[in-house]
Amino acid sequence: MTPEDVLRVVATPAAVELIERLIAEHGSVIFHQSGGCCDGSAPMCFPAVEFMPGSSDVKLGTIANAPFYMDEAQFEYWQNSQLIIDAVPGKAGMFSLEQPTGLRFLTRSRLFDDAENIWLAVRPVERADG
Repeated sequence: MTPEDVLRVVATPAAVELIERLIAEHGSVIFHQSGGCCDGSAPMCFPAVEFMPGSSDVKLGTIANAPFYMDEAQFEYWQNSQLIIDAVPGKAGMFSLEQPTGLRFLTRSRLFDDAENIWLAVRPVERADG
């Protein structure tokens, strides 16, 4: 397996389209999965210059050129799942950039299979503090 084979976070075409729209309007953006332990949770999208990941955050990957972070304690709940970020009609969190668009980001997931979990076990997530 290669890094392209096993991604901890991916985006649907609808999410990619919304992210690209937000980047065109706001410049670089960053995601943080703040809260939620299951499908239906909402990641927050911020201008990259306005959000600094904390020392307890881990980087799960990048979607549409936007880094995606999560608190390491929360990662314990999600470590065996691939996060699938979608964009759906609805009201976003008041501080998330997509709020005025009428769309919101939504986290879905799928469990990694045994081979993926073995591959990921020797490739820890990157800590935000280096």
